[in-house]
Amino acid sequence: MSEEFKEKLRRYSEGTLPEEEREELESELVKLEAYQLYLEEQMEREEQDGQATGSWTKTDTQAPGFKKAKKKRREKSIIRRGKWKARINNTLTVFSAFLIFTVITSIITTVFYNTGDRMNTYRDVVESAIAVTRPNTTVRLSADVHYFFRLELSGNLLKQVGSESIQVGSYTQDLHLGLANISKFNWTDERNGSGKVFYYPSAEGTARGGDDNNQWKRLAKLPEGTVAEAYLLLSHLYTTDELLKQLEPLNLQPVWFGADTGPWERDNDVVVHPLGFPYQPMWHADDMKRSEVTKEKTGWFSSVSSFSSVSPSVESYGSGALRDANFIKTLKLLQQHQTLAGRAAYINQLDTSVAYLEKNGVKLYGAVVTGPVKELLKLREASWVSHLQVGEVRLWNWTE
Repeated sequence: MSEEFKEKLRRYSEGTLPEEEREELESELVKLEAYQLYLEEQMEREEQDGQATGSWTKTDTQAPGFKKAKKKRREKSIIRRGKWKARINNTLTVFSAFLIFTVITSIITTVFYNTGDRMNTYRDVVESAIAVTRPNTTVRLSADVHYFFRLELSGNLLKQVGSESIQVGSYTQDLHLGLANISKFNWTDERNGSGKVFYYPSAEGTARGGDDNNQWKRLAKLPEGTVAEAYLLLSHLYTTDELLKQLEPLNLQPVWFGADTGPWERDNDVVVHPLGFPYQPMWHADDMKRSEVTKEKTGWFSSVSSFSSVSPSVESYGSGALRDANFIKTLKLLQQHQTLAGRAAYINQLDTSVAYLEKNGVKLYGAVVTGPVKELLKLREASWVSHLQVGEVRLWNWTE
């Protein structure tokens, strides 16, 4: 018996052999059993033929040694056949138990993640954690329920550059009965993963970002037919409405705002772990307003309900109070699921930051904008911008 065949028998008995190989092995076992029976029949036939032809004398067949050998062969045959039957029965029992366990765990997994809207909640938490900690980075996750209590969240990481959303990486997150593993970011360019550095406005009203002449020179050398992403550091703290009014006359698209969440978020005015919110609010399930529900009967005892959800209305360059409230509400959602949020992104002192925002209000120290290069160059003369860093650059895709 070859080692390969022995290995297949071992995996067969453990129930880990692939279905195709398992069927082949079972076929081989049937052949072996048939071959063994054939050999036994041949031996018995030879004994009978020997007695008929007189090749064995009566004395030979009645000799104690002959009878003992014949009995021993039969015992070995019975034992061998019993062993194979026991192995096959054990294997079938293990395989059946495995199938039953798989079906039961699948049912439990599906019920668990769909009870209380857990799946959508987990997805919302991860998407929100990335949106508030990574400037101009969003992810739209799909949720797939797998066997053995596992839920996989996955999606593409996107940045807005100009009028288009570009893929800068992918994200995956595994959960087992709600317990999250470490998230996996796969960046197309590692620079996207590290992000840009924000600086907090100093007491003198200027950001301690150093000399940004090289950034302006880089921006000026870009062709006019390009769009770019720019990280803006503000001359002082602005409210959301104040900053939006500054941006309104410009042919630019704001995409993210950096919010002051307390002195613990910065080291020597360098914002180590920024917290902020995207220009488009992060609406959650209870924010959506359902339109009139319509029901269509599909059978005697069944019907299908349909409705549409509408998010609250937001002014393009206003609704500061609504945006601020949405930001704080999102952070409170992350508070309720701090372990999962912490697996998706690093958030420094979340509870303290929420308390600070509720006490002092939302004040902004930076923003991320995108648009035509020639429009970004105008910001050099803006008194409210103290520093600029150039991010992603793309060919013209701008829609006025």
